[in-house]
Amino acid sequence: MSCDQDAETRHILDCFRDRLKRLVQDRIKAKFREEGNISAAALLIDEIIHSKNCAQGWSRELITALETVGCKHAAKYVLNSPPEPTEETENDSCVRLIDLLQLTLVNMKTADVCAHCRALGLLTLEDQENILKLTENQGNIGGARLLLKRLVKNEAGWFSKFLQALEDTEHHELVRELRGEPCNEDEAMSAETVEEGEQSCSETMPVLPPVLSANSSLLSEDLDSSVDSSGLGACADNEGEYLKLERKRDIVLRDYQMEVARPALEEKNIIICLPTGSGKTRVAVYITKEHLERRRQMGQPGKVVVLVNKVPLVEQHYKAEFGRFLKHQYSVERVSGASQLKISFPQIIEQNDIIICTAQILENSLVKAKNGDEDGIKLSQFTLMVIDECHHTKKGGVYNHIMIRYLKQKHQNQLLKKQEKSPVALPQILGLTASPGVGGAMSQQRAEEHILQICANLDAFTIKTKTFEEEEAKTPYKRIARAEERKEDPFGDVIKKIMDEIHEHADLKPLCEPGTQNYEQWVVQKEQNAAKEENQKVRVCAEHLRQYNEALHQSNTIRMSDAFRFLDKYHNEELKTKSSPDEEGTVTITDTERFLFTLFKDNKAKLQELMGKPQYENNNLAQLKTNILKEFSTRESARGIIFTRTRLSAIALCQWIQENPKFDEVGVSASYLIGGGDQSVVKPMTAAEQKDVLNKFRDGQINLLIATTVAEEGLDIAECNFVIRYCLVTNEIAMIQARGRGRAEDSSYTLVAEAGSGVAERESVNEYREKMMSKAIAKVCKMNRADYEKKIREFQMQAIMEEKVKIKKKQQKGMMKEPPSKISLSCRQCIVFVCSGEDIEKIENMHHVNVTPQFSKLFTVRENASLQERLLDYETNGVIACKNCGQVRADFSSSLQINTVCITAEHNIGNLTAIKLKTLHKWLKLMFVTHLKCINSYGDTPSLLPTICITWSLGE
Repeated sequence: MSCDQDAETRHILDCFRDRLKRLVQDRIKAKFREEGNISAAALLIDEIIHSKNCAQGWSRELITALETVGCKHAAKYVLNSPPEPTEETENDSCVRLIDLLQLTLVNMKTADVCAHCRALGLLTLEDQENILKLTENQGNIGGARLLLKRLVKNEAGWFSKFLQALEDTEHHELVRELRGEPCNEDEAMSAETVEEGEQSCSETMPVLPPVLSANSSLLSEDLDSSVDSSGLGACADNEGEYLKLERKRDIVLRDYQMEVARPALEEKNIIICLPTGSGKTRVAVYITKEHLERRRQMGQPGKVVVLVNKVPLVEQHYKAEFGRFLKHQYSVERVSGASQLKISFPQIIEQNDIIICTAQILENSLVKAKNGDEDGIKLSQFTLMVIDECHHTKKGGVYNHIMIRYLKQKHQNQLLKKQEKSPVALPQILGLTASPGVGGAMSQQRAEEHILQICANLDAFTIKTKTFEEEEAKTPYKRIARAEERKEDPFGDVIKKIMDEIHEHADLKPLCEPGTQNYEQWVVQKEQNAAKEENQKVRVCAEHLRQYNEALHQSNTIRMSDAFRFLDKYHNEELKTKSSPDEEGTVTITDTERFLFTLFKDNKAKLQELMGKPQYENNNLAQLKTNILKEFSTRESARGIIFTRTRLSAIALCQWIQENPKFDEVGVSASYLIGGGDQSVVKPMTAAEQKDVLNKFRDGQINLLIATTVAEEGLDIAECNFVIRYCLVTNEIAMIQARGRGRAEDSSYTLVAEAGSGVAERESVNEYREKMMSKAIAKVCKMNRADYEKKIREFQMQAIMEEKVKIKKKQQKGMMKEPPSKISLSCRQCIVFVCSGEDIEKIENMHHVNVTPQFSKLFTVRENASLQERLLDYETNGVIACKNCGQVRADFSSSLQINTVCITAEHNIGNLTAIKLKTLHKWLKLMFVTHLKCINSYGDTPSLLPTICITWSLGE
């Protein structure tokens, strides 16, 4: 290279001094180590520029040296070939993001990531050796810091390769964090949120590359200037800098989000109604932050409670929203029925600024306060109450119980003001929903009344919503896939023939066609009436008819073999209960039971033969198969959910897909997701199991979920590009929630239904009701203020009066005056007397137990074939069965060092004798129990308490 070229290089080095010293800083060590890498690099550049003793061609040697040690990016600046301004800005953004997220990234598996980065050309061999050596000497974090510092010295384009290295080493969470992918449905709009926020700050902040846009609330400062001033090395040497930047994290709302939030920022009670994925929860976080900051500035205490209706949502809202954005400024805690913290709930309330909990936890504490318990909580302790999925604030719901207390106090406050007394403080209310629905309204007027009722229940000043433009709303393309009606169904005909014989045996005359929901309701009513009348013949027949009806439904939606296995399992388990497990006695089998067992046995071979003939399978499965294959074969990366009615069908469909090689060929990886409640013959999923499935779905290990309605609302589920409702239609709220799961671009929403089944027609009704809802909300929003407030007052006074009447009726029930001796409990199966009301005691004001030694003679303990996981307060370790009939009555559990048996109303009947025969389903109906002695299971237990006591749980 000539002398002129050397001089030009000196000029270039001077021009790019700031960037070069950052790009080569960690290559200059020697005697300047104590002054830091940046000072050493700056001195090197100064020496080169000002030196007069350099040999001719030194610039070429400098460039070669830079390239040799892996500083190709710096070499391009020396060659006067810097990247384009936009490319340079994008690269700076990537560097800054790595800088800001370093405390998270250093937890990577350094050795694995280092090897993949080396293979992708991001590191030299020397780099790899130095990183591994540092990892060995200083630990994983030290090596990770060196790796990150080295990565950002590469040419533009290194970021995507780094993401690939993280993906290859299974650091999926880190990849999502760097890409800014949403953690839950309400974050799905965050990318758009920040992009708009960036436009307003365009003078100081460069546009991020698309892959980084979603998390740019972290990048609110000038990236270009920060690259020169702080750099990755500075942050690595001072973690406090990262924490300082973390505290500056802002929540940026889009215009429509700020619009719907405005009344709440003015301290008004409102309902925010926004579609799934539009950032409702993010708006709530912003309102919470502003609320607490405003009260802090005013010198007033602030306390926020966030109510959810499902246990998994507690952790989800904490991790993805409130904890993520506010825990650096405020104390945030979460409590649910699955948490030990529920025991110290009052203390949690006192010690924290923001509490996320299930509504029932709060309601329980409010009840305690009303009853004068010191551990009770009052609404006046909160200044803001956020109610998630607030459309559940209706009669009978726990949200409504809480809000009735609020409304009562509000109207009492009005009286106190008139008396010139100080009113009781009440929290501001913020309701969140994607769809308030129309409450089954048949007319537009009724729909408007339903919206007003929801507003009244939440004492809302207004309901705020937003009609999105077409480009903003990711509305899935909708279609109805109709399967042909079944021409032949010999399998179903055999089941119907069995059912007809049972009808004749029990002298039952059904009013509707077997296999339908109406038949299910009819036979349940027959079973309940027979139990109340102690008609064992009809009761047992009705119970078997329910199973056959379920099998018919299964044969119409899933495989005949699944329906057969269901019936076969049921009969085998019933037969097993009739076999004596020991020599204590012989279990009684009635003539009706013998008839039912023989009837199934006689038809079992025929059913097995028919289930093996694929030509008789229902056409719904074929239509579903076509749709799944189409979605996965026409999309580059498909991810979807299939909604189905029952847990049994969800599991069976999953097995069907996993066993079919056609699905495997197009890359389908399926799993099921069902609820955690224990009201089904199918073992529920635990919260951990649900979380594991959802994480795999988010990571791409699973790309097809088969779910019950548990996945329709609330749960943190990755956005899908197709949603299928399989032979399932409920109401307009469920339709909107399910459709909202398809938030990805070019998504589809498909209803698979048999022609003539009425499913497609009910879906059309839901679509019409959705339009009614939108019109009703718009009409309510435009109401004259005086008219609106008048209507709200009327609905609120009506709700208060209804509550008073309900309480009065309960107090006037004659049953409350009856002595315990007039109450009898008997086995639902064989009507054998179990105990009277005098034998019932109460543990911890909650569990009703039989403490008489005589009771243990009425049952036997058996092993539980499907043990549940260990819970906080008890562990299920067996079941008990009636000695007389073999009927499984309850779970046998270890609770607080006392063996207990939890018995449900499903297996027992509570009767009021001496007056008239009546079946009771709730302990609230047996109010005599409250007058009995209350046993404290932690302390002094009466001597009459045997090794085994019986916990009764009479529920609906």
